[in-house]
Amino acid sequence: MNANVRAVPEALRTWLAAHPRFVLAFSGGCDSAYLFYAASACGADFTACYVQSPFQPAFELEDAMRLAKELGREIDVLPLDVLADERVCANPPDRCYHCKRRIFSAICARAAAKGYGLVIDGTNASDDAGDRPGMRALRELEVASPLRLCGLTKARVRELSREAELFTWNKPAYACLATRIPAGTPIDGETLVKIERAEAALAQLGFSDFRARLTQRGVRLELTEADMARLMERRAEVCAALEKDFGEIALDLHPRRGLEAEITSQDTEYRGK
Repeated sequence: MNANVRAVPEALRTWLAAHPRFVLAFSGGCDSAYLFYAASACGADFTACYVQSPFQPAFELEDAMRLAKELGREIDVLPLDVLADERVCANPPDRCYHCKRRIFSAICARAAAKGYGLVIDGTNASDDAGDRPGMRALRELEVASPLRLCGLTKARVRELSREAELFTWNKPAYACLATRIPAGTPIDGETLVKIERAEAALAQLGFSDFRARLTQRGVRLELTEADMARLMERRAEVCAALEKDFGEIALDLHPRRGLEAEITSQDTEYRGK
C-alpha cells in the first residue's frame, strides 16, 4: 500500500511535523491503525508498540501484524501480564485506571529505552476527556492523543481510513476482554480464555459486532438486531460451541447498536462497553 498524505488532514500533519519522534501505542483498532498510517505517510520517526496481554484476543495481534505488513513496517510486540497486578485482578470499578496505568507505564519505559521522549495513543475527539479512569492514567503519564487534539472524531477517522484504503476503516470497536466481566467479580486467566473462545466461535459462525458477557450462571450474548434472527436459526450450533464453557447461555433482548449507526453518526462514538 502506498502512503497517501492527502488522507491526512492539515491539522494532523502540522501536529506530526511538530512532534516527529514518538512511540505509538498500537492496539490494531481503527483509531491507532489510522494514526499508524498517518505517521508513516508523514515520514515520522516512530515505533509502533503493541502490548500483548491476556486482555487482548488473538485476532487483535493478527490485525496489527497485517496492517504493519501492508504499510511496510514492523511493530514492537511487548508481552505484559496485567494479571500480575492484584488491583487489576480484583476488578474494582476503576480497574481500567490500574490496567491503563500498567500498560502505558510499560510502553513509556520501552519508549525511554529506545530513546523516545513521547508516547502517543489513538484516543479520538469523540472520546470523553473527562475523569474516566483510563483517561486519568493517560494524563498522569503525559501520553499525547493527537487525534483528539486535532479534533478528529470517530466518524472522521473512519472516513479518512476508508480514503486511505485501510482494512480497519469499518472494524467494530472492541473493548478488552476484561469488560465482559462485571465489576467486583475477580478476573482470572481461565475465565478470559473462555470468553475469548466464545466470541471466536460466534465470529466463526458469521456473527459480528457482539459481546459475550459473564453472568453468575453462565454467559449473556449481546447482538445487533440484524443478528438476532440469525442466532435463532443457528441456535443449536451456538449452544454446542458455548455450552462446554458455560452452563447457561442467555440472550440480551436489547439489541446492540450496530456499526452502521456508529459510522453515520457524526457526534457520538460507539464505545462497545
